[in-house]
Amino acid sequence: MRDSKKSLKEQKIIEAAEKIFAKVGFANAKVEDIAREAGITKVTLYSYFKSKENLQMAVTYKALQLLIEKYYKTISEYKSHNGFECCMALFKLFIEFCEEYFLYSEALLNYFALIRSTDFGDNEEKMTDSTKESLYFKKLQDIQNLPFKLTVQEIQRGMEDGSIRKDIDPMLATLTAWASSLGYIKVISAAGKNLRPLFNVDLEKMKDLQLRTVSELVRLNPEEVF
Repeated sequence: MRDSKKSLKEQKIIEAAEKIFAKVGFANAKVEDIAREAGITKVTLYSYFKSKENLQMAVTYKALQLLIEKYYKTISEYKSHNGFECCMALFKLFIEFCEEYFLYSEALLNYFALIRSTDFGDNEEKMTDSTKESLYFKKLQDIQNLPFKLTVQEIQRGMEDGSIRKDIDPMLATLTAWASSLGYIKVISAAGKNLRPLFNVDLEKMKDLQLRTVSELVRLNPEEVF
């Protein structure tokens, strides 16, 4: 019962942090404002989360968990489809996830930037003490590769069922599609609700082109129209 109450309190604090992070950004957020939003004192907040970085990691962990949950749901829904169709559904899901959850997409981008800059978390000299001590950072490391592995799994299924070409490396194709999508995500993050951000570009058309480009990378017959 006590653990359940503690968990509920933690979730309330994380939700409060999300609101403040979404309003002013991770860098500008203040712990006292998060505590106020959660209806608790700063001292109480620190008894649950020892640092703002740990709270940021908690939000990021929540984001990645939600994304993975959606990946599993999509894979289940497309189990009767071929591997190519499932892969394209996953690529589209990732883009639309980032469109719907701007805060979560920013959190994930920040996390993977941190991972790259610290040799996948092995170089602790490049991390703050708060990050190294964060339980949620450790939890993130346990599941950080799962979206990639699930996509690779579906690409391999497509190779087996003949819907995806066999002359590509599944992980290389996954990372290429992921990297390409990140560029689009950064554009929409900068644009906000403006549908024509840079050079009067229609983001819906840009997203469609992005998906078509990814489909050209993996599909079996380049002459097909996606």
